[in-house]
This record gives sequence, C-alpha cells and structure tokens, in this order.
Amino acid sequence: MGEEGDGGAEDEDSAEYDLIVNCNEMVIECDNEIEAIAKTIRDAYAKRFPELDSLILNPLDYARVVLKLGNEIEMTEVDLTGILPSATIMVVTVTASTTTGTPLPEAVLGTVNESCEQVLTLSDNKQKMLAFVESRMSTVAPNLSNLVGTQVAAKLLGAAGGLNKLASLPSTVLQILGTKKRALGGMSTVAQVQHCGFIQYCDIVQNTPPNLRPKVIRLVAGKCSLAARCDTYQDKEGGSIGQRFKDEIEVKATKLQEPPPPKVTKALPVPPESSGKRRGGRRVRKMKERYGMSQMRQLSNRVRFGQEEDTTSDGLLGVGMLGKGQQTGKVRVSAKEQKLLSEKNKKRSSAGSSGASNGLASSLAFTPVQGIELVNPNANNDSKEGTETYFTKTAAFFKNSF
Repeated sequence: MGEEGDGGAEDEDSAEYDLIVNCNEMVIECDNEIEAIAKTIRDAYAKRFPELDSLILNPLDYARVVLKLGNEIEMTEVDLTGILPSATIMVVTVTASTTTGTPLPEAVLGTVNESCEQVLTLSDNKQKMLAFVESRMSTVAPNLSNLVGTQVAAKLLGAAGGLNKLASLPSTVLQILGTKKRALGGMSTVAQVQHCGFIQYCDIVQNTPPNLRPKVIRLVAGKCSLAARCDTYQDKEGGSIGQRFKDEIEVKATKLQEPPPPKVTKALPVPPESSGKRRGGRRVRKMKERYGMSQMRQLSNRVRFGQEEDTTSDGLLGVGMLGKGQQTGKVRVSAKEQKLLSEKNKKRSSAGSSGASNGLASSLAFTPVQGIELVNPNANNDSKEGTETYFTKTAAFFKNSF
C-alpha cells in the first residue's frame, strides 16, 4: 500500500509538472500570436497615424491606443491617461497634431479594432496562465522561487520554455531573458539598466542602488542557473539551496555598498646600506659635475700660509683665499674644463722651469783663479731644502712670528 501511495504521489507530481510545462508552452504561443496580430494592426493603422509605430513599441499599449484614437480627427483631445506614461502622452499628442495620415474606411477600422480586442484577450489569458504557474512554482522549482520570487521564476520558465530548457541555458543568456526594446521618447537613458530582462524585477536587484545593479544582476543570473539545475535533478531540499544562494548574494551586495577603507600613510622604509662601490659612467660623471664643488667653494675652503684670512663685511665668516685681490673665478667648472685648465697650468710650469731666460743670461762664470768656469744658474735654487723656503729669515712665517 505504501508503494502504491508513493506511485500515486509520483504520478500526481509528474502530471502537475506536465501541466505547468504545457502552460509555459501556451504562454510562448500566446506571445507569438500577440506579435503576429500586432504586426497586422501596425500595418493597417499606419495609413491613419504612421508615426505611432515608432513612438509605442509595446504591442499591448499600441492596441489600447488604437482603440482609443480610432478615426478621431482631433487626436490631441483624446485622453490617454492610464494607458501611457505622461512623457509618452506628450510626445504622441504633439506628433498627432502634425501627422500626415488619412482616415481609415469603416471596414478596415472594424478589422483593426477586432484585432486589438484579440490581442488584449490573449494577454489576459496569458496572465491567468502565469498566475497559475506562479502558484505552483514553490513545488516545481522551490530553489529558483526562493531566490528570485515566484513571479520572476514563472516568467523565466515561460520565456525559456520549461525548467529543463532553463537549466540548460548559461547565465549570460538567462540574464537577458525577457529583454525588450524600450521607447524612451527622447528621454534620458541614465536610469536604464542595460542587458537585463526579468531578473531586474526581483527583490534583491530592486533593493540595490542603481550604480551597483549590473554587478548584482550578474550574480543573480549565475545563481539562478545553478538553482534551476538543482530543481531539474530533483535536488530541491525544500528550497534551502536557493535560500542559501540568496543570502550569499545579499552579503555580497552589502559588501559592495560599504565605503572603501581610508588610505593609510605609511612611513618610507629604511633605505638599504650601499654595499661596495658602484660602477661609474657618463650619467654618474654628469651628476658629479652638477653636484661637485665649485671653484669659489674650493678657494673659500683654502687659507694661504702665513697670511691673515679675509672675512666678510660683518667679520663673522672667513672667505679663505677669496680675498679682495681675487677678481676672477667661476662658480662651477665642468670636469672637462678643469682638465683643460690643469693641462695648461702644467705646460706653463714646465715652460717656466725649462731654463728659458732673457738673452743676457749666460752659463759661463769668470773667476780670478781658474778663469772661465761653466756653472748652472739654477744650481742654488735646486739645492735648497724643502723647509728652507718657510723657515728662513726672508720667509713670511719668520717675519710674522718675530
């Protein structure tokens, strides 16, 4: 008896599931019929109001507006409140005042009105079937219903054509199920979320700030795909999986809304000690030339031996060899110029010590005993010791000391 009861329950579940699948298929057929009939309405009513086709894209709204307008001569006096938004009503009214259409014959107008009634009737039947599917979604797809709600789940099932087909879709395709082209009438598109369908109407997305909705929609689409696969393979677990997915998305959405952490100013790390000598190069030489000691600084750091150092005007700072007689001197001398100057100084010193003298100088000396003797005029200068120039009676150090 237990087995028979279980088998009856399984048959009942399968019959209910087949009924829901059939309802979804009928919903898709209703959509196709509505689109086909709406196309014939647009083609027939284009002779009366050709601009209306580009102003109203929704076939249901188009059918309601056509029933209201009909062959009215003064279209601006027709009240469209409750059918269209106020912005669209304004655009339609302004366009109707300048339209180039002509009134339709009575037979054609009757056919158009009948077609509009058919479209509205099909829409009502579709809504009834969707309401039935919504009422049974908690048993057919509990995880998907807990995640996005029964209404959005029923729309997704109807758009995909069944739970098996919905489970086989990737999240990127599931995200755009139900996308329709919107007629904004020249209004701004800043508040419109791109590349999303029925998922944008679930509670998780609606409770998220507009700037974060694209990210949350991608998260919901991915979890919807997983929840549909769990429902397809009978791993429903009472909808706990879908509830867990919803909690995870809510935590991530809350995390996205948190302000970024403040920037912390960190101290610079201790520079590493220089190990060994670094290689030189043209760049290093140029840097040394820029930051090297100038000629004036070198002179200011030197003091003449045996002379009093000059000071600045206030008498507080010594100037070294930069005395009043120092009339020339560069602030900074490049290495190349310094090298050339040193070479010139060497040449001058070598030329001065080569023995060159005036024409009257001679190396022959006359002595009363030996007669003519060949001597060196610079012999006395070369024979002086190193300290003789400083510690003789003619030296400046000796004069200043005593």
